[in-house]
Amino acid sequence: MNEIIIRRAEEADLPAIVAMLADDPLGRGREDTSEPLAKAYRDAFATVGADPNQFLAVMTDGDRVIGTLQITYLAGLSLQGALRGQIEAVRIADDRRGERLGQCLLEWAIEECRRHGCRIVQLTTNKSRLDAHRFYDRFGFKASHIGYKLEL
Repeated sequence: MNEIIIRRAEEADLPAIVAMLADDPLGRGREDTSEPLAKAYRDAFATVGADPNQFLAVMTDGDRVIGTLQITYLAGLSLQGALRGQIEAVRIADDRRGERLGQCLLEWAIEECRRHGCRIVQLTTNKSRLDAHRFYDRFGFKASHIGYKLEL
């Protein structure tokens, strides 16, 4: 194992990120890993990169991307104007799971939220991802809300 680094994603990381997003039963049905990558991924990457309230992170081991997540900083009036860190799309490469890399990545993200001034870190996870539920429970996250989504 080389040195593990967590950094802002670069456009060259996109194929590895999309591959991790697609590497489970839910992702296989909604992601497109064909080459060249769909323009929608490049457009979304540019939008995220241009927004100071977004941070798309990758975890690397040497030259290889082995993990990813996205943090969105949400300002709001509730809780006396508390800033929230929303963590999305947490993934670790399939062949690297079980090495506590997800723990390292999530600890880093929580600390980034704290450093950014967030009072709350929140995330959602699909109801079918039981392993993820146990993972987040170990961090002290509480399943305090019911999330709803409306596809448009």
